[in-house]
Amino acid sequence: MSSAFALKTLVAVQESAKPDGAEKPLFEFETLTLAPIDLRLVDADLLTDDETAWLNAYHARVRDTLSPLVGEDIGPWLADATRAL
Repeated sequence: MSSAFALKTLVAVQESAKPDGAEKPLFEFETLTLAPIDLRLVDADLLTDDETAWLNAYHARVRDTLSPLVGEDIGPWLADATRAL
């Protein structure tokens, strides 16, 4: 029997700066946990350019933040898991 686990990214909702002329306050998300998105589950052909840019920027943040914290045995895996599309 194989084991499986799910990683969940936690985010906090916070009020953002109210743009000039806005009638109501706006909210934004702050990412609290960082984990790579499994690229085997992503069909890059279905992503817009903005979505691809977001995913690549998120993975760069994950890699830059976590690389100094993981051992040499995990570093290559993390680099591959957060590679750009």
